[in-house]
Formats: sequence, C-alpha cells, structure tokens
Amino acid sequence: MTEDEIEVFNDSLTRCLNEPRFLERFYELFLASSPEVRTKFEGTDFRKQRRTLKASFLLLMLAADGKPEGTRHLEHLAAVHGKTGRDIAPHLYDVWLECLVRAVRECDSRFTASTERVWRQMLEHGIAFMKARYDDPPVGHAGGAPGSA
Repeated sequence: MTEDEIEVFNDSLTRCLNEPRFLERFYELFLASSPEVRTKFEGTDFRKQRRTLKASFLLLMLAADGKPEGTRHLEHLAAVHGKTGRDIAPHLYDVWLECLVRAVRECDSRFTASTERVWRQMLEHGIAFMKARYDDPPVGHAGGAPGSA
C-alpha cells in the first residue's frame, strides 16, 4: 500500500474509533450474520473483544506495511483462530470483512468508495494470511501434534 492509502485508512479508522458505537455496531452486524458466528462468540466478554479488535487494526496496518511486529501479531492470531484453536473457518473472514465495511460505512462521516477500497485492501493481507494458516499445527508442535501453544 502507498503512504497515501495508509493515511486514508488511518484517518478513517480514527473517525470510526471516535464514534462510540462503531465497534458495537460491527459486532451487532457480525453476530446477526449467521448462527455459526453467534456460536463462535458464546461466552465472549465483548468489552475485552472490542479492545482487542481496536489494537489489532493498528497491528494489521503494520503487517500490511511489512513491519515484523505486525507479522508476529498475525502469526499469533492465526495460531489462536486456526483449526486447532478457536476453529474460525476461512469463509467467516469474508463475512467479518463485509460486516466491518458496513460498520465503517455507517460510522465514518467521510466514507467514500475510495475509503471502502482502502479498508478492503488494508485488511485483505491479514485475511489471506489467516485463511492460509487455518490448517497449520499449533506453534511449537511438529507434525500437528495436539497441545497448547
């Protein structure tokens, strides 16, 4: 991504995060998207979940820019969300993105088609990474042997 695109994303993200309902609205949309999503979030502390997602946006920006701390974050997310972790199936990332873009559209007062393109572009790297790592064995366990990461 170009510096200008990263700036567009960051500015939009800032506007969204300044809108108190942004993350709540995203999770409303995501949970309403399917019974499968609702099941995955049973028992979730959404206050903590929203804080985690907020931090992840910044780390995804770093990953998209090729920064090692962003890549390490993606590695961790992939291990936690993969088949042997929370078992978040690859198709759910597409649903996640659509719900997120809808929440951005509703909460960013300066949202445009260009803003949407940049959000999608920024997140596609992380989503592709997560999908590709779905079947990976837990970190530190050769051959896919079960155990904790």
